[in-house]
Amino acid sequence: MLKLYWAPNSRAFRILWLLEEAGLPYELVHVDIRGGAQDDPAYRAINPMGKVPALADGDARICEGGAICAYVAERAPQAGLAPAVGDPLRARYLQWLFFSVACMEPGFLQKMMGITLPKATAGWGSFDLVMEVVEKAVDPGPYLLGDRFSAADVMLGTDLWYGIHLLKVITPTPAVAAYVQRCTSRPAFRRAEELEAARAPA
Repeated sequence: MLKLYWAPNSRAFRILWLLEEAGLPYELVHVDIRGGAQDDPAYRAINPMGKVPALADGDARICEGGAICAYVAERAPQAGLAPAVGDPLRARYLQWLFFSVACMEPGFLQKMMGITLPKATAGWGSFDLVMEVVEKAVDPGPYLLGDRFSAADVMLGTDLWYGIHLLKVITPTPAVAAYVQRCTSRPAFRRAEELEAARAPA
């Protein structure tokens, strides 16, 4: 059985959501990152960065959100969460699977901290550029691969949802708001929300 190392209101939510989409059995293990449990040597042996999420699958250990999403999608081919090797859609899927960490999160940090950087220096260009590219990707939708929902939508959908509702760095355009609504209306997303609320410490 898969084991997800998780904390509420963290990047681990997207893996919780994806596991619900995949339909794979898993165990949820709470890591008290607000109490410093991520720095315990036992957990650092699982994720050397001391972050959540991390995933264990028997002897396999994997960290980093995009990599975990890729692993879970390939672990559950019956769920159709990733285009197969050789499918032309796989190129776009891979691009968006890793866009969140490479561009969205640095763009959020830049916006939140009021950091000014030369566009050519930052790998993500700028927060405004990131959102311009996202806007074009989700319109007309319904998903990043057209009618096909994938693990890439879990990555991007979670970041946009967090950026709008928790971090409040995004003022959504109609296209972005509609995309997030489609993602968060999925039954697996709702189940993940309920599980997180039920398991979160008081």
